[in-house]
Amino acid sequence: MSAAACVCYGAGMNKTLSPSLPRAAMAVPLLLCLGLAACAGSPSRDAAGASTRSATTVFTAQRSTEHRDGDDLLTAGLGLAGLQATVPPGFADPDAATATEARRRAIWANWRGIADLSPGGGYGTLYGDAGAVPGREFHAFATAPGATHPHRVLTQVPDAFDRARRCIVVTASSGSRGIYGSIAVAGAWGLPKGCAVAYTDKGAGTDYFDLDAGIGIAADGTVATDRAASTFAVDAAGVHGVAFKHAHSGDNPEADWGRHVRQAAEFALQALDEAIPDAAPFTFDNTRVIAVGISNGGGAVLRAAEQDDDWLDAVVAGEPNVFVDAPGARTLYDYTTEAAILMPCALLHLQGLPQPPLTAQVAPLWAGRCAVLREAGLVEGDDTAAQARSAHAQLRAGGWTDDALRAGALSVGFDLWRAVAATYASAYGRYGVDAHPCGYHFAAQDADGSARPATAAERAGWWSDGSGIPPGAGVGLIDSRMAGADPTLPGLLCLRALQTGDDAHARRVQAGIAATRAAPPRDGLPVVVVHGADDGLIPMAFSSAPYVAAARAAGRAEVRSWEVANAQHFDGFLMLPDYAARYVPLLPYLYAALDRVDAHLAGGSPLPGDARIQTVPRGAGAVLEAENLMVPTR
Repeated sequence: MSAAACVCYGAGMNKTLSPSLPRAAMAVPLLLCLGLAACAGSPSRDAAGASTRSATTVFTAQRSTEHRDGDDLLTAGLGLAGLQATVPPGFADPDAATATEARRRAIWANWRGIADLSPGGGYGTLYGDAGAVPGREFHAFATAPGATHPHRVLTQVPDAFDRARRCIVVTASSGSRGIYGSIAVAGAWGLPKGCAVAYTDKGAGTDYFDLDAGIGIAADGTVATDRAASTFAVDAAGVHGVAFKHAHSGDNPEADWGRHVRQAAEFALQALDEAIPDAAPFTFDNTRVIAVGISNGGGAVLRAAEQDDDWLDAVVAGEPNVFVDAPGARTLYDYTTEAAILMPCALLHLQGLPQPPLTAQVAPLWAGRCAVLREAGLVEGDDTAAQARSAHAQLRAGGWTDDALRAGALSVGFDLWRAVAATYASAYGRYGVDAHPCGYHFAAQDADGSARPATAAERAGWWSDGSGIPPGAGVGLIDSRMAGADPTLPGLLCLRALQTGDDAHARRVQAGIAATRAAPPRDGLPVVVVHGADDGLIPMAFSSAPYVAAARAAGRAEVRSWEVANAQHFDGFLMLPDYAARYVPLLPYLYAALDRVDAHLAGGSPLPGDARIQTVPRGAGAVLEAENLMVPTR
């Protein structure tokens, strides 16, 4: 199929066949249109003849690539040993990565950002699969209804696709990561089982745009040759620095997460038709679809679960960033801005914090935060100990547990709360690159923190190395309000006021947040929610616990909850010895939950029950064993 063609697919198909019983192969009727013109399709009809499809998805900039003979789908030829390497795959020309080099490095970076690949961590021995999977990739862009910018979609079709069970695993990237952001979650489980895996970056990703050079990222992950070849570009005359899609698209991508997941699954059907034409057509009627994601990806698949028609067969959501209107629930922006201000001070009240951050180095800074908060009337107490106790009490009153606070120390140490809050405020308010209400922007930085133009070498690594939310990959967060003894606090107080205030900017951001509220899943849809009890970035008390409670209150009997003791948010940080000693990885439980729902769909075995999984931390210097994990067997 030409990369210039676009293909229309219906969005409202009712399942009438068992997912494990494919229809007879037949010719594939496709509607093709040249260039990027809009497609028109024939909507499906219900029994009364009314249309059951509200919109037609248009896929643009389509291309496909083959990945075999040392360049596979799952590890780009690196294998487990290559993924475990602490040095990323290099570029022959540091200023200009090839498409193959950019892809390989992106896969390396996203594996390491999500999975614990450290020696003794158990990946590839106790759980997980990083074996070579040859096959084809199909790339495109899709746009949610009403959005101004598209999101990337990708389908990986293994050569060993199992025609007898016709399955798609659809996923969304965690955090704001690029298109390979869920490869260690969905790809590692689905590809070795012969399933196609469909991905979306859900309107975020690493399609950065250099405002100084006027160029961004091309469709294949290389640096674009000019503005016209850039997948994301903004008009901002006289503005310097770097723009990125999550913050500066003018959309509120989180409000469309469920639609993004649905469109990725639709693209997978099209890709399968092209990859395996003698078995076509692939439809939601005859192909099993399981959605899985973690963190923001977990929230995205839960939003996809709301859709009324039965295109989706099951959902597994890990540590989901999801907000429901229910007791105990809090939005990500609410508890992020609270934590950014109070947690540095509150952590001084707790003993036994994981390392890093190194207490001796950060304690003076945190004590300084306590003092400034006291001057502002935000905490009480005449000394650091009393002020820390006051900040801690406020967080506990808001629903934080001490275990979540301890794990949250890493987010404080990496200044993650501020980075997340600045980006999300821009997205929720749909602000342009020069209009952030708290004065934040993004740019490459000199050693003293001042903004400067990006170099060619920095641009070459953005798509591969970026997490989708700077700082990182040579792009920094520039805070124009920095001042005083605690220079980041003025900007943080401004960000918090967008949550608690009532001016025009606050109402604008709050409207964006309200648009992200989730509804219960479709009645009868199997859903398993897996969450670490010690999660310090997305505490389960604010997210998955109220979601499950609200779903059950709405009569959704097939929603299950696995609470994993001694698990926090970032498996990738278990490479740090103290984190490895304290915490177990969460990925084994995601894979196990996928196994259970897949068996349920295939043979009618019962869904797993609710579980509070009592794990056993391995301790300092020990190798992870099955006895540490205690993965449920029923």
